[in-house]
Amino acid sequence: MRRTVWPLAIVAACGALCPGLPAQTSDDAARLRVIYQNLKPQLDHNAFHRKLYLDSEESPSTVTGEIYAVMNYPFSTVSDAFNDSSRAPTNWCDMLILHPNIKRCHVSGGSSGNTLTVNVSQREAAEDLASTYRLQFDYAPAATSPGYFRVKLHADSGPLNTRDYQIVLEAVSLSRDRTFLHLTYAYSYGAIGRLAMKGYLATFGSGKVGFTNIADSSAAQPDYVAGLRGLVERNTMRYYLAIDAWLDDPPGRPDTRLEQRLSYWFSASEQYPRQLHEIDRQQYMQMKQEECRRQQTGE
Repeated sequence: MRRTVWPLAIVAACGALCPGLPAQTSDDAARLRVIYQNLKPQLDHNAFHRKLYLDSEESPSTVTGEIYAVMNYPFSTVSDAFNDSSRAPTNWCDMLILHPNIKRCHVSGGSSGNTLTVNVSQREAAEDLASTYRLQFDYAPAATSPGYFRVKLHADSGPLNTRDYQIVLEAVSLSRDRTFLHLTYAYSYGAIGRLAMKGYLATFGSGKVGFTNIADSSAAQPDYVAGLRGLVERNTMRYYLAIDAWLDDPPGRPDTRLEQRLSYWFSASEQYPRQLHEIDRQQYMQMKQEECRRQQTGE
């Protein structure tokens, strides 16, 4: 999964990839479609077994992961799921819980909008909520125009002295049955937070890698990025797979959809065992069914 050498910030701002188009264009749909056209070679030919491009960036105070992907769903399906003000916050919680480290997600409304309270664990295992970290994401539909939307989730603080968590999802219609999606996952940290993250990587995160191949082109074996970039790439991919699993919405009775979505997510994640394999299917299914029951009953 070799990385094309394009700085992530340039891709995100549509700078070098969008000749003749201002970086701060008012037409977000046009901007995203131009990115799609310029990424087509990477979307069509990659090691992900799907039309997907992943990038990441680490600075002294921030780490960011981004995924661009073609989804085989109508734009209306994607927008109704994650941008509809009446249903989207709950749908976000039902989607986020598919991630192995998300243990509970609860929506609460207020005068300033909806808040998603998310319990996060460092481990991919069943855990009592009292021992998890809690993040409070403000849910904000940020922009909408014909054939385009952008939604932002933001949390001021997180575990291990991290802060400024952002999950941003934007999408644009490509055709009747295809949508181009852009997912960003990022957070910041100070000196203490960076030390805490290094401690995590030396214990729970030891030996884990991301998807970007940083080996020389002549190398016989890939050398996947590790550290904070590897961590953010793994989580960005997990969130993307959760979105895809939620949208798949296979036919069947509502009481079987959870099991089908869980099975879809796990099967998709197992395509990348070097990066994402943590527990076996039975453990994941049992753990998530119990966590989803807890989420639905408010326990």
